[in-house]
Amino acid sequence: MQQFYMGLLKRPIFVKCVGDGDGVLNQGNSLFSSFSETNHSRGRFMFTLQTDGNLLLYTLNSPREDPVNAYWSTQTSIGAGYRLIFYQSGFIYLVARNGTILNDIFSNELSTNQFHQRLTLDYDGVLRHYLYPKSANSTNGRQMSWYVSAFEPSNICTRTGGDLSAGACGFNSLCSLGTDQRPICSCPDGYSIMDPTDRMSGCKPDFVQQSCDRDSLEVDNFEFVDMASTDWLNLEYDYFESVSEEWCRQACLVDCFCHAVVIRDRECWKKGFPLRNGRIDTSGNVNSFIKIRVRNGSGLTNPFGGDSDKSAKRALIITGSALLSTSVFFNLLLLTFVVLIVFRLKRKNSEMMNVHACTLLPGMNIRSFGFKELEEATNGFSEELGSGACSRVYKGALRDENGKIVAVKKLDKIENDTDLEFKAEVSSISRTNHKNLVQLLGYCDEGQNKLLVYEYMQNGSLASFLFGTSPRPNWYRRVQIAFDVARGLCYLHEESTRQIIHCDIKPHNVLLDVSYVAKISDFGLAKLLKPDQTRTNTGIR
Repeated sequence: MQQFYMGLLKRPIFVKCVGDGDGVLNQGNSLFSSFSETNHSRGRFMFTLQTDGNLLLYTLNSPREDPVNAYWSTQTSIGAGYRLIFYQSGFIYLVARNGTILNDIFSNELSTNQFHQRLTLDYDGVLRHYLYPKSANSTNGRQMSWYVSAFEPSNICTRTGGDLSAGACGFNSLCSLGTDQRPICSCPDGYSIMDPTDRMSGCKPDFVQQSCDRDSLEVDNFEFVDMASTDWLNLEYDYFESVSEEWCRQACLVDCFCHAVVIRDRECWKKGFPLRNGRIDTSGNVNSFIKIRVRNGSGLTNPFGGDSDKSAKRALIITGSALLSTSVFFNLLLLTFVVLIVFRLKRKNSEMMNVHACTLLPGMNIRSFGFKELEEATNGFSEELGSGACSRVYKGALRDENGKIVAVKKLDKIENDTDLEFKAEVSSISRTNHKNLVQLLGYCDEGQNKLLVYEYMQNGSLASFLFGTSPRPNWYRRVQIAFDVARGLCYLHEESTRQIIHCDIKPHNVLLDVSYVAKISDFGLAKLLKPDQTRTNTGIR
């Protein structure tokens, strides 16, 4: 008796064995691959005989999504295909309603007395016909084990390159062909596998991606990795002809939406995130360059001062030179003058660093943290969650609250505008209390060290959820997120004791908690309105 080994089926019975023992797949029925070699729940590939009579293999970007790309088909005339039959003799045919053979899928004529057989849509998306010798006499020198007799498609890496497909190996990954047409999946430099137990789960960046809110210095923080003979098929969002390799890379470097470029014969394709349909391609003159964050240093200046000290040192050097070239009297006067300047600068810095945190704003009922306390909580600000125009967010754990996980927002550069944003954010959000607003737990205001402590949002930003590597949310989830954001805005505008205009609503500033409840964050540009005020003026950042 023939066996069909497949993943979890969509309905209880899809494959029937008719009276003579042949296996049958009828119109409108489907078979799914398993999720992985060891996880036999529904996977990312589907084998289906559609109601129009066409037999196809489909990819699904996630097990719960609808098919997105057909990577193999019989291209049967509409209405012709009626039934797929797996004969005991080893032939696998697509037949019409009158029994006429339309397509010969696999034709391995075998003796039923010599071999067991099975047809499997494997977890890697390849449809394989397996044989198992019933005795040592029928092995033809092979071991007593299952081996592949036939398969479709011939190259899974090149056939799954549809516009909406993640590719055979998932998003941001590279595919090359191994033995038995099995895909070998790998991650590009700067990326790591999403799920170590599933080599086809795709890859995720190991660095904070380029933010469109960053200033021009952000360009200095990124570099390109040369990936010879690699390609990312389809879904380029920009294309240029007759350009040099250097021009193409520079165009990507200054474009925050560009994550890689593909270059072939002086043609340049920009690729967005996530990267799709990556493959090793040695057949043509094609190279890819993937953009990653510079490993050694951020390329930014130290935000925690030292400028006055450097100025003082320069002044001392100038003074030393003057002592060698002018009279003793004027040298002494100059030295005294420089010492007084250095003393005043040191005293001013000391006074700034000793400003007590509680003097920030009156009437706040949130906790005040010390800088050292938050530095320890974040393990020296080691795990970065994201970055903005003038701040970075780190993951931390509060030791005095049983290791409670928090997000610590640290301002990079303390300037007049930055200080105003800090005070605006603390002032506005400390007066709010709503389930669709990120909760501010505390702050630190020690001179140049200005930090905010928020509740930790496990599922990151809405931007990452919509455009990242995780499975795309269904429409029900999208509608719920839209309602959550609307409720938060309604509270700010109508229900809060002080009306608040956020002024910076965008997907990056909407965060998702463990249950995917959306919460509005980043109140740096928020405006507080008076009871009789209906409008306000805002500046352009």
